[in-house]
Amino acid sequence: MAGPGLSSQVAAERLEQHGPNCLPKPARLSFVRLFILQFKSAFIYVLLAAFIACLLLGQLLNAIFIFAVLLLNAIIGTVQEYSAQQAADALSKMVPSQTKVIRDGHPKLVDSLSLVPGDYILLTNGDRIGADIKIEKHNQFKVDESALTGESLAVNKTDQAFAGTLVTHGRAEGEVIATGARTQIGQIADLVRQGGSTKPPLMQRIERFTLIIAIATLIIIALIFGLTLLRGADLSQVFLLGVALAVSAIPEGLPAAITVALAIGMKRMSQANVIVRKLVAVESLGSCTYIASDKTGTLTVNEMTISQISLLSGERYHVSGTGLSPTGLVHKHGHGVPVSAGRDPQLHRLALTGVLANEAHLIFEAEQGHGDQIHADGDGVDLAFLTLGYKLNLEMDKTKQPPQERLFAYESENQFSASINLIEERSVISVKGAVEKLLTMCQLDEQQTQAVLDETHWLARHGYRVLALASGEVDNPNRPLEHLDFLGLDFLGLVAMSDPLREDAIEAVALCQQAQIKVAMITGDHPVTALALARQLKLAKDSDAVITGEQLTDAQQQSLTDFDSLIASHRVFARVQPRQKMEITESLIRQGEFVAMTGDGVNDAPALKHAHVGIAMGRKGTDVARESADLVLTDDRFSSIVKGIIEGRIVYNNIRKVIYLLISTGAAELLLFILSVLFAQPIPLFPLQILWLNLVTNGVQDVALAFEPGEGHEIDQPPRKPSEPIFDRLMLERLIVSALWMGIMAFGLFLLVLAMGNSENDARNLTLMLMVLFENVHALNSRSERNSLLRMPMLSNPLLLFGIVLAQGIHIGASYTPGLSQALGISPIGLGQWLILLIAASTLLFIDEYHKRLWRQQHSPKVRQATADRQLE
Repeated sequence: MAGPGLSSQVAAERLEQHGPNCLPKPARLSFVRLFILQFKSAFIYVLLAAFIACLLLGQLLNAIFIFAVLLLNAIIGTVQEYSAQQAADALSKMVPSQTKVIRDGHPKLVDSLSLVPGDYILLTNGDRIGADIKIEKHNQFKVDESALTGESLAVNKTDQAFAGTLVTHGRAEGEVIATGARTQIGQIADLVRQGGSTKPPLMQRIERFTLIIAIATLIIIALIFGLTLLRGADLSQVFLLGVALAVSAIPEGLPAAITVALAIGMKRMSQANVIVRKLVAVESLGSCTYIASDKTGTLTVNEMTISQISLLSGERYHVSGTGLSPTGLVHKHGHGVPVSAGRDPQLHRLALTGVLANEAHLIFEAEQGHGDQIHADGDGVDLAFLTLGYKLNLEMDKTKQPPQERLFAYESENQFSASINLIEERSVISVKGAVEKLLTMCQLDEQQTQAVLDETHWLARHGYRVLALASGEVDNPNRPLEHLDFLGLDFLGLVAMSDPLREDAIEAVALCQQAQIKVAMITGDHPVTALALARQLKLAKDSDAVITGEQLTDAQQQSLTDFDSLIASHRVFARVQPRQKMEITESLIRQGEFVAMTGDGVNDAPALKHAHVGIAMGRKGTDVARESADLVLTDDRFSSIVKGIIEGRIVYNNIRKVIYLLISTGAAELLLFILSVLFAQPIPLFPLQILWLNLVTNGVQDVALAFEPGEGHEIDQPPRKPSEPIFDRLMLERLIVSALWMGIMAFGLFLLVLAMGNSENDARNLTLMLMVLFENVHALNSRSERNSLLRMPMLSNPLLLFGIVLAQGIHIGASYTPGLSQALGISPIGLGQWLILLIAASTLLFIDEYHKRLWRQQHSPKVRQATADRQLE
């Protein structure tokens, strides 16, 4: 009878049939395709229409200016998105490079890409499994499946094991039953690819905004166009007026300014340990109203940690520190002074027992400038006991520990692991395992047994995994396991371990709640474990606050309304499957939330992809999660999300400042033209002069506004409602006030200069200079929506001050430059004229400051409360 495995010939045939053992790569767009997609927006369509109109009318300079804007925006956007696509195809990286199989009757290492169904795989501790397998033989075989299921503990596997999971204990052999896209990872990857990703909040708001601007502009132009024709104006002049109106109404520099603001936010986020893979995600994080966070590896360290020790004598010890770091102390309950194993014989014996009954390896090597480098190999529980040994200053060098005579690795049917070591010429067995099992090995009276069970139940209710430890002498260490006499061992005590919260997680969640952002925890872990951690995070108080994946399934089968209602009323989700994480995300989006999803495992990838913004862990997160996410945390700290939220809100506020500056000045220019038509006056500015004003002056200032630092109150503001437009009441009020003031003042100046007998060119020259000065003053007004300019540090944004001086200098320089001055129709002005224009422009500062003061008075917390009280009365 033939042995297990395939021949090379059969393996080659099956490889041809099934294809390579890799996951489908994400579709990549070419540079040209990305460039073309930059022109896909209503805002760009209006600019294109203006460009074509200029060409038809022979306005070549106008057409060149508009084309330059379109080209610059497209290039910036294309470069940013193309750079984001350069990440390697991380889905395929989940498969290891080599796997040991039986080929042609002999063990050999093969490229994992060549694995096929029917291959016979040999697995050992530390291997990452390359395909889904049916287990044929196993010996103490345990696998870390946290990347797939979210379960933080390694699990015993006796039937099947899945691609991408990690062997933490023992050995196994098995036959490949699925490769590539047909594996469990492949099915999850298919969920990631299903449907498109959710459109970011900023893009939703910008699209609504640009559509409104485009429609409003076309309506106004059409009305003025028709009115001018009815008056019998020359058709070419009417077209020229139409182009001028379009150019004045459209903020040509807005696309580039938004891109710059996002790029600045991306850089600031990188300094806060947040790497941005998709540019628009910079603002998305600041817009989120709901953070759905994975537990394992995100809120927790994904490393088992011993937190408490209870000796049989009743003494309790608290163990500080998290994960595999040796940094931490052991304190006796009620005492502030740390203890060492040498000072407490019972504590020493318990800790040594955990170190000896152990198969893991844990070594710390000092790295210059980088602290300790951790080398860990083995089961998480074993590693937790080795870490405890380091904290208690035990001798951790295996060559200096008592010689090991026998080792009994953990078996699920035995419920314990043990080691027999020669200590002072005696064969001493060290045992750790399930409490109920070890109680049968030890001689305890009824009172002691009940005390141990009570302590065990108390610890379990608080979310700990509880293990017992015992030791004693054996007369013959060479007996078979089933014949060893374990009766009469000394019961040493209990250890409580868990996958603990990250040290900064509690504070970070509290800050999110302070910012009125809802936070939920989603995990594949047991509901008791989830509840214990949720209580620490103040996400839940009792077991009713926890909903399980099974309950979600039942609700979903009843109706979508019941499912959504269940999601809305809970903040802790346990025993959740990968597809359910995505369904929770979709439910929240249906209910109007802007959702940020965090995670680190393969099981998180579908939800990361479908959320408004997906956040993956960079250090311990899987490549699949990172590839599916918009943002990656380089330090894996939940607190970095809070920093990212602040930066995202600063970016959005800066984008609003840029939009306000551009739209209000554009509205002022539009009002200037409307007044000239209503009063039957000549065109106050030519289209080229408007383009010059928008691109050369605003083009410098709006970019500088994108560099504004935070105003300090970002975390205290509630998240923006999903339905909130960019133009809220405050911005609309400010826009109307400033646009009316600038438009009326500029038109008044134009009429005054004409009334004094000056030429139209002279009137346009002075009007253009006044508008340049207005926009420079207005750039300062735009630094804050509510705060007085006088209370803001003038040097906090030196680039803006430089931009204002540069913009003014460019315009003055152009008036002295032959050729350019003639093309623009401008010339130098006298000192007296300068003084009048400066005084006129400065009035805008006082108008804006007065409006801010009124708004603060009307919308301060005290005033809002008093208004609410009056309404109740």
